[in-house]
Amino acid sequence: MAYKAEIPYGCYWSTPFARWQGAFANLNSVEFAAHVAKTELARRGIPAQAFDHGVLGLSVPQKHSFYGLPWLAGLAGLGQIGGPTLMQACATGVRVLLAGAQEIETGLSKVSLSVTCDRTSNGPHLYYPNPRAPGGTGAHEDWVMDNFNCDPLGPHAMVATAENVAKKHGIGTAEQHAVVLRREAQYREALAANSAFLRRFMTLPFEVPDPAYRKTATTIPGDEGINFSTADGLAKLKPVLQGGTVTYGSQTHPVDGNAAIVLASPERARELSRDPKIRVRLHGFGQSRAALAHMPEAPIPAAQRALAQAGLAIERMDAVKTHNPFALNDVLFSRATGVDIARMNNYGCSLVWGHPQAPMGTRAIIELIEELALRGGGYGLFTGCAAGDSAMAVVLEVTGG
Repeated sequence: MAYKAEIPYGCYWSTPFARWQGAFANLNSVEFAAHVAKTELARRGIPAQAFDHGVLGLSVPQKHSFYGLPWLAGLAGLGQIGGPTLMQACATGVRVLLAGAQEIETGLSKVSLSVTCDRTSNGPHLYYPNPRAPGGTGAHEDWVMDNFNCDPLGPHAMVATAENVAKKHGIGTAEQHAVVLRREAQYREALAANSAFLRRFMTLPFEVPDPAYRKTATTIPGDEGINFSTADGLAKLKPVLQGGTVTYGSQTHPVDGNAAIVLASPERARELSRDPKIRVRLHGFGQSRAALAHMPEAPIPAAQRALAQAGLAIERMDAVKTHNPFALNDVLFSRATGVDIARMNNYGCSLVWGHPQAPMGTRAIIELIEELALRGGGYGLFTGCAAGDSAMAVVLEVTGG
């Protein structure tokens, strides 16, 4: 099928992703996303009055984030719009895109702004009162660290889901490390010619504001905290879990950042596009849930459902992007679908540039669009897992490139 909503070409952006406790660690993620949105909309000449709806996605609470999308919109100069705030861990990017598309599909909106942001650094420490406990003592939680390390349904850490899948499907450490080296080589292609690929949607060098947004605190040339590997270096690493296969080199790392995509009706999309000859259309969405503690399996049925809604076979995809918190995700996806593991995730992926949670999928979708535009058009698939053994996927098409 084809959704009414289109993505006006070039009407999207991402910040660089900054390492854990790095350049963005002291910025409220919602305030920061609003600051970036205001700047990027002005850079593209998109007037505030063009919007009649918005969606905010995040997975780590920030001070005042109770006010969600209306707060972000007001800070960004879009005070006339309302909309929901959504949270679906690493599937948030696709979920937010679908929410905006549904608003346009039903005729409730003409132009919607889908914004995703997260700061994994300096995550909140929460206290839950319990008047019936001895002495009224409540429970506490470190939002980021505790939830990285424990799915309460198990309970188990996220890395355990990878090891369960590795054991079930016979995926060894060496095979995972080979994927790491390939993905890092692909990301180097995005850095070629002074990061020409990244500059298609990212403002570089990036000026990092101070927490008061009055001045520039520092400037970063691009993604911060990338570590490139060698075969010998990876071979020396021991598995994270005793008797396991996943090393610290074959999994992603936490980062901070934000990203956004504009959605519009076909008529408004042509008006807003940076190149009206290029169209970006949405054809299918899918979601799924794997068995408990088998999270890396979930992207496969999600992709299959998105493809089924689009009425397309996987062989029709000219580009494929995945969220790969673990390198073995791509090994399994390739085995299950027949997609050449070497041609997935051109120009980069979350395994390399990091794991900011909500913005991760948004950036991957943006990169998918730009890869297809460079090819002169075609179909693309993004799929990725999320906490709770779930996943979401989207199929889109770029024409006229």
